[in-house]
Amino acid sequence: MTDTHVQDHVSIVEVGPRDGLQNESTPIPVQAKISLIERLASSGLKHIECGSFVSPKWVPQMDASAEVLKSLQRQPGVIYSALTPNLKGLEGAINAGADQVAIFTAASETFCQKNINCSIAESIERFLPVIEKARDHNLPVRAYVSCIHSCPYEGRIAAEDVADLAHQLLELGCYEISLGDTIGVATPTETRCLLDVVGQTVPKNQTALHFHDTYGQAIANIYAALEQGYRIFDSSVAGLGGCPYAEGASGNVATEDVVYMLNGAGMHTGIDLDLLIESGHYICQVLDRDSQSKVARARTVKAKPKA
Repeated sequence: MTDTHVQDHVSIVEVGPRDGLQNESTPIPVQAKISLIERLASSGLKHIECGSFVSPKWVPQMDASAEVLKSLQRQPGVIYSALTPNLKGLEGAINAGADQVAIFTAASETFCQKNINCSIAESIERFLPVIEKARDHNLPVRAYVSCIHSCPYEGRIAAEDVADLAHQLLELGCYEISLGDTIGVATPTETRCLLDVVGQTVPKNQTALHFHDTYGQAIANIYAALEQGYRIFDSSVAGLGGCPYAEGASGNVATEDVVYMLNGAGMHTGIDLDLLIESGHYICQVLDRDSQSKVARARTVKAKPKA
């Protein structure tokens, strides 16, 4: 990173409370979810995705999203958002007091069918009334696009298809498009090539990157995007999460690791790394598992007294 990037601001969208927890099979207490979100906000994160208003039949872990959002002790300046696949979900998010909502589709036809049981074109049609009603309630709408590099069913995805879909979502009224490497196979060179294409039709300040770390490339991909001027990234505390439709896909890149790298690059996030690590330790204790964050693990080992 050159000197011109010193103290550039980078925005992190924390998706752990939603994307990180949604596939957990053991029910997580509502109070634990609330405590996690409040801890994350106290660490300095300014956008936290708190839940998902989907059918509990499909995602039972998110069934209490309304209660979570309504019960939070909110901090000023923090966006508390939720995923909303349809009008019913949007109404639930509005009633619960979400500050923003998100919709989701994929750049792969097969993955779209497996994930939300419709074609890409049909998913766009579903979004239209959601975006319109959200606009009526002054709620910004964010869009997720999965499988931007490869699909577990179709293989390589054309960069032009990703760019066209992202541009279409902007035209529909989404303020920001989060591009997801769902199965975590992209390399930095591939990320640069994709962004060269996407950047021709989608502004950088309306593009977020959402990397999974299946092949250990997520941090390198984020750095490659930073070098191209991108400044919005999704991540999940403790590296929680994964994709049930992508076999072998590990969780999102850990927020702790992203912040550590950004600090080292002279970038500004406004996030207290120690408090962030504590937040990750907290939810890992609730889940009875180790953190997937390399930084959190290293700091824990370093903190232990010598025998």
